[in-house]
Amino acid sequence: MLHFKKKCQVLPLIILFLFLDIKITNAQKTRLLRQPDINATHIVFTYANDIWVHTFDTNETKRITSTPAGESNPYLSPDGKWIAFTSNKSGSNAVYIVSILGGETTRLTWHPNGSDVRGWPNDGTSVLYASSRETAPRPYNRLWTVPVKGGAPTLISKQWGYDGSFSEDGQRMVVDKMSRWDGEWSAYRGGQNTPLILLYLKISEEILLPHTNTTDVQPLWIGDAIYFLSDRDFVMNI
Repeated sequence: MLHFKKKCQVLPLIILFLFLDIKITNAQKTRLLRQPDINATHIVFTYANDIWVHTFDTNETKRITSTPAGESNPYLSPDGKWIAFTSNKSGSNAVYIVSILGGETTRLTWHPNGSDVRGWPNDGTSVLYASSRETAPRPYNRLWTVPVKGGAPTLISKQWGYDGSFSEDGQRMVVDKMSRWDGEWSAYRGGQNTPLILLYLKISEEILLPHTNTTDVQPLWIGDAIYFLSDRDFVMNI
């Protein structure tokens, strides 16, 4: 999922990125560059379970993490100075941040239940993530934020929440409630498919977005529009 206010203007760069032969040190015929997030100056992505960043002006690609663990879900902060990402180097998934220039990483979540980064609120003071913490008897994901300077997390909604994106004013979210355990199915039309919801944060009111039992995932709020992937035509498209 991508997060940047002007992404409508830079979406063609994402397509270009998928076809670039980016030269990474000691790597040839690089494949499976995944999970890109983009702004006007950089693109971050995962490759071989590490986080990488490419700078457009210099056409240089730099490896940001290098651990035996798995790093994933990189997201650029609104000011472009930080990368939030998920790592399991402590055993379970946790939220980390690191400078766009690289260096030491900072861990933000410490709960034994896993935490997976989902992006940033537009003010850039916290990181959005999904976690099953504090749910019982059966765990389920909810959306939380945690301050980038450290501190206690804040629960966004008591309802299920696997993925989400904030409106520009921060008063609303578009939320995907469910994680799909059979996501590899093509044109799936079963019970794992649920509608995306529009959540008004102050009053906890939910509005279901139009839905016909299709797979609607990876919602992104840009300006006054909500973008998402859907297989309504039996092929996944934006």
